[in-house]
Amino acid sequence: MNIKEIKEMINLMNENELVELEVEKEGMRIRLKKTTAETQGYNGPVVIDRQKMPEASHHKETGISAITEKPQIKTVEVKAPMVGTFYRAPSPEAPPYAEVGQVVEPGQVVCIIEAMKLMNEIKSEIRGKIVDIQVDNAEPVEFGQPMFIIEPL
Repeated sequence: MNIKEIKEMINLMNENELVELEVEKEGMRIRLKKTTAETQGYNGPVVIDRQKMPEASHHKETGISAITEKPQIKTVEVKAPMVGTFYRAPSPEAPPYAEVGQVVEPGQVVCIIEAMKLMNEIKSEIRGKIVDIQVDNAEPVEFGQPMFIIEPL
């Protein structure tokens, strides 16, 4: 790999708004990663508080309505680290890597993002239960878009 090829890769990243690119050619591997103001503070999953709306209950006998608060559940969003196509399984016939309600371990593959004909495995960084899957199979994802909601265990 020479400087001209590396410059072409950088241009390719800029033209397609890619944040990261990894290429292996002739036994040499190169990984390019762009740091922008948008990505500089991002270090993996972000812990957020999901607050549910209070439920209203109405007592027929007294005619009094009461609002009860549900406890807050701390969750982690697994966000797309790049732009690409989201796949839940390694092939159309294979079972999905992860399902709602499933417990995932750190390092466990939860999906694949295809970018520039490269399949990038996305792994869980925490142990937790998948609460929600935010993206449909074979749908495009943007950088930073939430893909999974995980409740840490």
